[in-house]
Amino acid sequence: MKRNIVIATVVAATLVGGGTATAFALGGDDESSAAGKSSVQLKHDDSRVNDDRDDADDSADDARDRRDDLDDDRDDARDDARDDRDDALEDAREAQGDKAENAAEAKGAKVDAAEAVAAALKAKPGTAVSVDLDDENGGLIWDVDVLGKDGRTWHSVQVDPGTGKVLGSHVERDDDGDDAAEDARIAAAVKGASVTAGEAAKAAADKGKVTSVDVDDDGARVNVWDVETTSANGTESHWNVDLKTGKVTADRYDD
Repeated sequence: MKRNIVIATVVAATLVGGGTATAFALGGDDESSAAGKSSVQLKHDDSRVNDDRDDADDSADDARDRRDDLDDDRDDARDDARDDRDDALEDAREAQGDKAENAAEAKGAKVDAAEAVAAALKAKPGTAVSVDLDDENGGLIWDVDVLGKDGRTWHSVQVDPGTGKVLGSHVERDDDGDDAAEDARIAAAVKGASVTAGEAAKAAADKGKVTSVDVDDDGARVNVWDVETTSANGTESHWNVDLKTGKVTADRYDD
């Protein structure tokens, strides 16, 4: 649901008379993008350090593999098995790190998804189409997409997950028309829905911490909200909330 953000373009022109440089701001969005800083700052991610260490390990593995090429087939088979075990262990470490990060983000959001939607709609009246808990430059925010009352203007509203304060917003436009058909389909679905994004978040709240609510537009017919939850240990799950009835079912395609 992300679109190209129209921003002001600054053009510098040098005037010949007197040689003075003058800057002109041309066009752009009349709404400011999110300038406020989130009150929920995430701890430093050690993944870069781990990546450096992994690179060093990979270099050592490469050197070892070159030596192995000189050995016989039996040694190659033994080393391949060892590499497979190393890869499996690395995948397990990465998965555990991802779960820990998910758990930390979910715990950091004191303001829940439904409250974030309410705050966004107060700032930009209309219909909430999605709400996502995002990490932006180390700060946690709720990013809420709102279809304006005119049925054409799409707003992206950033809400502080610690205080519920609206940090900023901007208008999103599909200048090239690539998303026109999808936008029209989703707009029609949410306008005709009996269950709002905020209500979908509340309906799935007993499944875990709701971290995302979006319209499921994978099929030809839009009939459910796709709700993502995160458990206390960081495990993510997806749920379908019916747009008409509010019934919650497990996402059969969630892997």
